[in-house]
Amino acid sequence: MNPDFHIKREAGKCVACGLCLPHCPTYNLLHDEAESPRGRLSLMLALAKNDLPLSAKLESHLARCLDCRACEKACPSYVAYGRALDSARALIESQRAASARPANRSVALIQWLVEKPARMRRLGKLLRLYQGTGLQWLLRKSHALRLAGLNGLDAAVPKLQARKNFAEIYPAENKPMGRIALFTGCQAGLADQEVLTASIRLLNRLGYETHVMPEQGCCGALHLHGGQTVKAAELMRRNIAAFENGSDTIVSVASGCAATLGEYGKYLEDDESAENFSGRIRDINQFLADADWPENIAFHPLPKRIAVQDPCTMTNVLRQEDRIYALLGKIPGAEIIPLPENNVCCGAAGAYHLTQATIAEQLRAPKIDHLRRLAPDILVTSNPGCAGFLAAGLREAGLTIEVMHPVTLLEKQLKT
Repeated sequence: MNPDFHIKREAGKCVACGLCLPHCPTYNLLHDEAESPRGRLSLMLALAKNDLPLSAKLESHLARCLDCRACEKACPSYVAYGRALDSARALIESQRAASARPANRSVALIQWLVEKPARMRRLGKLLRLYQGTGLQWLLRKSHALRLAGLNGLDAAVPKLQARKNFAEIYPAENKPMGRIALFTGCQAGLADQEVLTASIRLLNRLGYETHVMPEQGCCGALHLHGGQTVKAAELMRRNIAAFENGSDTIVSVASGCAATLGEYGKYLEDDESAENFSGRIRDINQFLADADWPENIAFHPLPKRIAVQDPCTMTNVLRQEDRIYALLGKIPGAEIIPLPENNVCCGAAGAYHLTQATIAEQLRAPKIDHLRRLAPDILVTSNPGCAGFLAAGLREAGLTIEVMHPVTLLEKQLKT
């Protein structure tokens, strides 16, 4: 990956028309041209051309971008803004002194943990102990986490279930329709085993033999968006190797992972295996919504109000948000309500809520207000980062709205 080349190429496409401005969360919040897509592209270009030296101010303007890519969807010039931003952050990282401290220690710790599945398993044991002994409750009540600056990190961790060891193969039921490879990633395997189990059950009922590759790991998004392209490429190649046998469709349960997996071919340039890998990626909602459902599959009625939050990765990158509504529409009696202002990022944005907590909370606040007004029974979202951040906001607001993945809800209503 050549950062200078990609920045110059994408920034060169920008005609500064301003059509992106109404879609940029930080520009609408801060009303600063340097916090807009076209303003940031100008800064990136100046940095790449050595017209502007790296400074704390320049870095902060780029760091405050959510990388939600809403501007890409609106851009008439098809500027690949996300690619330019990743390149700029890689350029900044390459210029940072080797002895310099990481920009954010919490993010650096998470990046280190997700690099090795064994580290995540050990973390899971510690977190289950932390939650099960009541230590988490005590520290939250005493406000010690906030005083130590760890409240954001703690809030991002949902209630963990007992660890489940997944088999490598789950046989199909009904008429055999083919094979599916399930991408578990790092966070889903740790914190959201329920959605993995639900996905496997639904895929099996649809007739798909489901494979869980043991050598897979983190998709690389945290490193990629943090400018650590070498480590990101290493994680990408590990996943490509893990799924190299067979031509199965690869289904991801997290829209954030699906968005990154689907772009391996763009980041591992001139690598045919990466391009083939990306072509096999599907989000679980997309795959299930587009599948042929046997007539003998039915769902129990659910006379409840369900609010839907559309993650940016689902809306702006995968552009498959309609599939979630199609799936939930299979549940009789359910009232499905899109969360107002779904086109605006919730503020989670990967690790953004840890690095830019003030802006993240400002973006989350309207979401919580909408949920307070709508008073749904359930909030569904297809990305675990959004789910954790919104759940923390609901908890702080004293709202008892259950947050879950749409596939988890669908599976709960499945008739046996």
